[in-house]
Amino acid sequence: MANATFYIVKPDSIQASETGFEQYILFLAQHFAKQGAKLYIQCQDKAHAERIAECFWQVEPEHFMAHNLVGEGPKYATNIEIGHQGVKPTWNRQLVINLADSETTFANKFNEVVDFVPCEEKAKQLARERYKIYRQAGYHLQTFEIEHK
Repeated sequence: MANATFYIVKPDSIQASETGFEQYILFLAQHFAKQGAKLYIQCQDKAHAERIAECFWQVEPEHFMAHNLVGEGPKYATNIEIGHQGVKPTWNRQLVINLADSETTFANKFNEVVDFVPCEEKAKQLARERYKIYRQAGYHLQTFEIEHK
């Protein structure tokens, strides 16, 4: 059965800031990649994808994770691929980290979906809509509050 996990971003958490949230994405990507997952990070648009890709370059050398933007890199890509609405991963991925606020049509292509419930009210409503879509698609749903320091 496919799973969708929503992480709730608390207003008083480090992840409530843009930089803190981006660091959490790196943490999750590293966590899943260490487990051998082939993951795809779905961004809002090309500029957002490029900003997230740049975050991967800003880590200490010992924490570097091979990654690429869709359409760049080796023929079969790396374990971490970053894309945005309107492009598709270049090869089979098991897990998607969704950073886009409304795109969920890709979800049925992945066994695992990681999504977020942001602090801002409009963004929360969009997360609720995504939650409903995942449920209707037959995903097993779970939620967790982010507790990463």
